[in-house]
Amino acid sequence: MMQITDLQKEQKITPLLRLGFRPFFLSGALFSVVAIILWLLMYKGTVSLSPLGGGYWWHIHEMIFGFGCAIIAGFLLTAVQNWTGARGAQGTTLLVLFILWLAGRVVVLMPNLLGETLSTIIDLSFLPVVAFVLGKPIVAIKQYRNLFFVPLLLLFTLANAEMHLATYFPETFSITFASYAGVLLVVFLMSVMAGRVVPMFTANGTKTPKTIPLPWLDKMTNGCLAVAMLYLLLQPVLGFSETFFGVLMIIAGIFQTMRWIRWKPWITLGVPLLWSIHGSIKFMAYGLIVLGCSYLIAEIPSNHVWHLLTVGGMGGLILAMISRVSLGHTGRPLVPPKAMTVAYICIFLAALIRALGPWALPEKALLFIDISGTFWLLAFGIFVVTYAPMLMSARKDGRPG
Repeated sequence: MMQITDLQKEQKITPLLRLGFRPFFLSGALFSVVAIILWLLMYKGTVSLSPLGGGYWWHIHEMIFGFGCAIIAGFLLTAVQNWTGARGAQGTTLLVLFILWLAGRVVVLMPNLLGETLSTIIDLSFLPVVAFVLGKPIVAIKQYRNLFFVPLLLLFTLANAEMHLATYFPETFSITFASYAGVLLVVFLMSVMAGRVVPMFTANGTKTPKTIPLPWLDKMTNGCLAVAMLYLLLQPVLGFSETFFGVLMIIAGIFQTMRWIRWKPWITLGVPLLWSIHGSIKFMAYGLIVLGCSYLIAEIPSNHVWHLLTVGGMGGLILAMISRVSLGHTGRPLVPPKAMTVAYICIFLAALIRALGPWALPEKALLFIDISGTFWLLAFGIFVVTYAPMLMSARKDGRPG
């Protein structure tokens, strides 16, 4: 147990810097709101900005490596405390990590401040530093099972580097494949974490027996995603086969669906913190299958269908998980503010409208993008407004964290 002297030391740290989830969940969600507003304005030509790589590159990059990786960093820096029993990054260490992340957002949006090369270096430095801070306590107690996340963060860095290289060497590296590799890295990480926690969350939240895991199903579900992700990362060397990738995505989606059905999502419909998670996993599974079909059937637009994964799967699961983790780690009951039910619905509507609207009515694509973006702003805006007071104040139960 934490000693009185440790509690006194903890109380000297501003609450926002007491554990990784606090600054990164709040700032990541807020940043996603700002980034979507800027992207909608840039897309329509209302504002004229010259971000690194151009507007299209900036939008994709920042939603994966700005928003997504902020949430991932917050989650892992918080979880490592539970894994190791050692205090997670806090105080000055956490502040430095946050400033490094924030600096990346500024220089990527305004590369003229320091020049493109230095801007790239600053942006690329965040995840390796997080990996070091994360890995140090894991190695110290030889808990190698969770060391898995350190090389995964380095794979994120590789995908990020390929996105940057695509702006310098477009004849060798592709923005499209590098960004899609980043998306699949996020989906892979979410799939791994879902397998670890969703059966437990579902059992606890519905007071039902926990689903017994099938190791082979987890391996197939995550293995297909890992192969697809590595295939995209190695595209500059291996090339790209639409048929192979499409079939692989369909298989990944089928296995994801099989696992999801075993978790009995229908028993969660009365619990917003649960159906929001299960709904996001359904978007992942459905998105993978439709996405795979888009690489086999020319009439299905891949660029729009990817948003089933990015908005519904990635955005949806992030929103569901950060709203749950924030409650638990601030010493509150696992009952979200009522407005969060609206937020969960909004993010799913954003995904459906963004992916299916332009597919059905291409001539109205801009309108659907505006509507989808508005639903995203509502979803994460509700989180910021309702959770900021929790994340910026001490735990309700007086415990550290």
